[in-house]
Amino acid sequence: MESMKTRKRRREIGDKDRPERGQEEAGETSWTVGSQVTLPYLMAGIGMVLAGFELDIIQHWPVFKAMSEIFILAPALVGLKGNLEMTLASRLSTAANTGKLDSAADCWLLVTSNLAVIQLQATVVGFIAAVVAITLGSISGGNIELSRAILLCASSTSTAFIASLILSLVMVAVILGSRKVGVNPDNVATPIAASLGDLVTLSLLAAISSTLYRYTDITYLAPALCVLLIMVTPVWLLIARRNSSSREVLQSGWQPVLVAMLISSCGGLILDKMITDPRFQGMAVFTPVINGVGGNLVAIQASRISTYLHQSSIPGELPQGMKDLCPTVCQIFLRSGPNSNSARVLLFLVVPGHLLFLFTIHVARAGHASITHMFTIFYLIASLVQVFLLLCGAELLVRLAWKLRLDPDNFSIPYLTAFGDLLGIGFLAICFYAKLMTEG
Repeated sequence: MESMKTRKRRREIGDKDRPERGQEEAGETSWTVGSQVTLPYLMAGIGMVLAGFELDIIQHWPVFKAMSEIFILAPALVGLKGNLEMTLASRLSTAANTGKLDSAADCWLLVTSNLAVIQLQATVVGFIAAVVAITLGSISGGNIELSRAILLCASSTSTAFIASLILSLVMVAVILGSRKVGVNPDNVATPIAASLGDLVTLSLLAAISSTLYRYTDITYLAPALCVLLIMVTPVWLLIARRNSSSREVLQSGWQPVLVAMLISSCGGLILDKMITDPRFQGMAVFTPVINGVGGNLVAIQASRISTYLHQSSIPGELPQGMKDLCPTVCQIFLRSGPNSNSARVLLFLVVPGHLLFLFTIHVARAGHASITHMFTIFYLIASLVQVFLLLCGAELLVRLAWKLRLDPDNFSIPYLTAFGDLLGIGFLAICFYAKLMTEG
């Protein structure tokens, strides 16, 4: 038997939201989506190119040469930005589009509790990511000294904490501002998060790890930093529990983030092996770009589908037109409707965007690999396949989460961005192998 809350939600959808939703969807044409997404997408891409330049430089710093486990850690931390900030952007975008941020009091409570959740998750997952990097590094390259392990934990936890604080505040400002100027937050929030996230995270990781490495003779510095950040976590927990939506994240939001971190760490293990091989010099500069673009585009699509489901149906029931749990490629890309429109637009943006980013890398003469015609073809094919698979995965995963009565804003984006990292690094490695085989 349906609960009173469920029946009320049905009446709200049937009697109130449908006319407004119909008008909103009618305005969300391919042109509307493209015009709102393109500029933030290109800004995000330039940020990822800059992150690639930075990774290409810092890979030669003493701390990175002494502790190659940082290369295993880097994709997990950069991915953590996607797993936390993009889910925050998706949650707040959905809240904004469903009117939950219209009241100043409700807005303040929702924002502060969600920020507290992000800081709590960043601290815990940042520490665990370092432990996983140490474990994978030990398996692949031998034992690691205790002092180096503590330094890695302190660097990872501090980077995750500070990066999440900065990016979360930016996300809140972008989402509230976009609603005031009449722009759909789903289209702009995640690209802007991506434009800053990679660069901020890598900069903090390089700066903090280098500083701690420089002062390794102060033996208590790294452990004290770890202990201090962990001691603050109960404060974030108390703040987060004040709101029902953030309490839900505390209960169900850990598994996706932790599993996604493990997936990204596997990609980091591939990166560690490739980036230290002289035959793959130059791979570092392309890694944040291909990973970031894939994660950026799929996060936009997942956020849009999640918003559509929140407006159209109740958890556990798929709306009309989305009844198939496992849609076909034609249903995803070729049918009429807002989600198919956005899927086509996002897939179309892949090649022009990557050509611009490759041209920027070529003009700046960054990296140690020449961008030949053959490499460009391999790279563009890999990027298209990556985004195509991720967009298909977004449709499946968001529908599955909704059918299981899980919030797609919390459940789907961490998995999608993590698989984007793994696919991106794997496909990039294949591109370099193909380049070696065809060009010598």
